[in-house]
Amino acid sequence: MSGEDAPTQQQPEQEQQKPDQAPPGSPEESGSSPGATAAKEEVEAHKTFPCRALVLTGYGGYDKVKLQVKTQKKPQLKAGEILVRVKACGLNFAELLGRQGLYDLLPSPPVIMGMEGSGVIEAVGDDIKDKKVGDRVIVLNRSGMWQEVVVVRTERAFIMPDQMSFEEGAALPINYLTAYMMLFEMANVRPGKSVLIHMAAGGVGIAATQLCQTVQDVTVFGTASAAKHETISQGGVTHPIDYRTKDYVEEIRKISPKGVDVVLDPLGGSDTQKGFSLLKPLGTLIVFGAANCVTGQKKNLLAMAKTWYNQLSLGTMKLMQANKAVCGFHLGYLSDEELISKAMVKLLELYSQGKIKPRIDSSFRFEEVTDAMRRMHERQNIGKVILLPEPKKEEEKPKPEPGENVGKTEAGAKENKEETTKEVKAEEA
Repeated sequence: MSGEDAPTQQQPEQEQQKPDQAPPGSPEESGSSPGATAAKEEVEAHKTFPCRALVLTGYGGYDKVKLQVKTQKKPQLKAGEILVRVKACGLNFAELLGRQGLYDLLPSPPVIMGMEGSGVIEAVGDDIKDKKVGDRVIVLNRSGMWQEVVVVRTERAFIMPDQMSFEEGAALPINYLTAYMMLFEMANVRPGKSVLIHMAAGGVGIAATQLCQTVQDVTVFGTASAAKHETISQGGVTHPIDYRTKDYVEEIRKISPKGVDVVLDPLGGSDTQKGFSLLKPLGTLIVFGAANCVTGQKKNLLAMAKTWYNQLSLGTMKLMQANKAVCGFHLGYLSDEELISKAMVKLLELYSQGKIKPRIDSSFRFEEVTDAMRRMHERQNIGKVILLPEPKKEEEKPKPEPGENVGKTEAGAKENKEETTKEVKAEEA
């Protein structure tokens, strides 16, 4: 598909729902007629409101994700739906892939990205009994979370612990569900085992490290650049390895000649082959990404071809003879809602017990989405990168000194306002 900008796709119509207070002596207060009530509902249904959203307008570089303001109507909630005012969103590597057209589950542009967030419920469907307006919730969705208000199915929303911040709520679901499923549902990590975690300073890496600490005597090998070693060591990595200057296979063999029990591989290509070679007998390799495909802002066909060419290829006979297991995990393709819900409940329990805690690397306003994506793309982050829908507050401008050219100051302010307006496209649906 072309990388050119596509026209803005109309997203599901949404609006903050706030009951109007009728003035004293009004028909609403004293009991209005059915006709008046119907007329009022008709007016309410046609009210509109602005909604800020980050829209992928085409495949390519950072400039393809644009902040747009859409005028939307009041959402008509169906059975099982809730309306959430989003306070924080998570940025995942999948969004970097999606921007390059490498994430199959993301609809074609124009589309609002984002798979996780946290916020406050503003309206609920008539049939919903376990949640109410005002509840703070964590929300999962296939896409569409990078906007101020969103309508989601109630089973994809989870009540937040009182002590959890909105940033932590947005940082938890994708990374921790991925790590939890791989470690405990697939690899069945038990006391005394050893785990290799690639990209140990990333969101999934930190989540996996923390979850390993909930099992007694688990040894963690973690790859990361040298500047991040102190942080990941404090977080629970037993043996940090600088993958940029050392061969991590050799380093692991020096410490553990037999290798490791579990390898979590988000890289793909030749690293998958190395991971398989590092497994002990009865060990498990879990592939859950192909980060080696992403080397620049835009799609790199050479990197993709190299990763594909070096991918691990095995027959069942070789697996049987090696006494090793190879698994694949992709949360986006996991359709078992009950399994996901049970894992989320467990993770929230662990958070409440103080055994896990999302590490927030940085938070960026929607206007700063390019900086956020660049930080993750260049692997500068240690922990989760968060996006905040709330508009960035303008810095208070200094008052002119006596005798200063006030007209010049006002002209400069007008120029700055025009530049800011260019960044945010206000378009009516």
